[in-house]
Amino acid sequence: MSSPSLRLGCHLSSADGCFLAAVQANAIGANTFQTFTRNPRGGAVKPIEEMEFDEYLVGAADLDVSPILFHAPYTLNFAAARPEVLRFARETLRDDLLRLERCPGQLYNFHPGSHVGQGPERGIELIAETLRTCVPVPCSTTILLETMSGKGSEVGRTFEELRAIIDAVGDACPAPLGVCLDTCHIWDAGYDIVNDLDGVLEEFDRVVGLDRLKAVHLNDSMNPLGAHKDRHAKIGEGHIGLDALVHVLKHPALSSLPFELETPNEVDGYQREIALLRSRL
Repeated sequence: MSSPSLRLGCHLSSADGCFLAAVQANAIGANTFQTFTRNPRGGAVKPIEEMEFDEYLVGAADLDVSPILFHAPYTLNFAAARPEVLRFARETLRDDLLRLERCPGQLYNFHPGSHVGQGPERGIELIAETLRTCVPVPCSTTILLETMSGKGSEVGRTFEELRAIIDAVGDACPAPLGVCLDTCHIWDAGYDIVNDLDGVLEEFDRVVGLDRLKAVHLNDSMNPLGAHKDRHAKIGEGHIGLDALVHVLKHPALSSLPFELETPNEVDGYQREIALLRSRL
């Protein structure tokens, strides 16, 4: 029987506001959800009133749908070499976090960035500088660095790179700083969560600290271990497989975290995956 405390959800559109997204989540068996803060391929953003933050805060307790994991647009690159690209990323981050103060206590996830030939050390320096200087005060949102697959010049392909960002930020970020673990990404990065989940989590704890882990993207992968490609597959249809992903959900170091599906699905597909996963717990 599924644990009543398990937080399992998926990526949903908030085009009609966060409250209606929460209603939709509840209707498909989810009790958390992820959504973009704005257009994922650009900078367009809805008027703050249309995000229905107030309605969500009033109705979330009755629906039992929380937390919301807000995802930054894919276009942001916090390790960019071009000044205008870096400036856009930083301005968007600050604006997103200012807006999220209307919905306090949620999570904000972003891809750390790509160093585009500058080298990972310079990329880490730029990402940390962003978190030291561009987060508004006060900030009640927990900011999450996402684990990456290592395609191209991505920063965050190893636990050590995430730790280096955190160390370079130090105490200068006014918001809580954590990590979102993506099962597809770490598998593609070479971390064998199928045959040695305990070992992977022990390594994460040694390098980053499990206390920093605040959310999980639960995805299967179209690629073999260590492919460094980042192609999500539906649950049970990839190289990670259903059994291993259920093991992730059940692991005592992870089971209290919010899990968000980012598989290639429409809403009805997410509903089937949520039911499948809950049936295996």
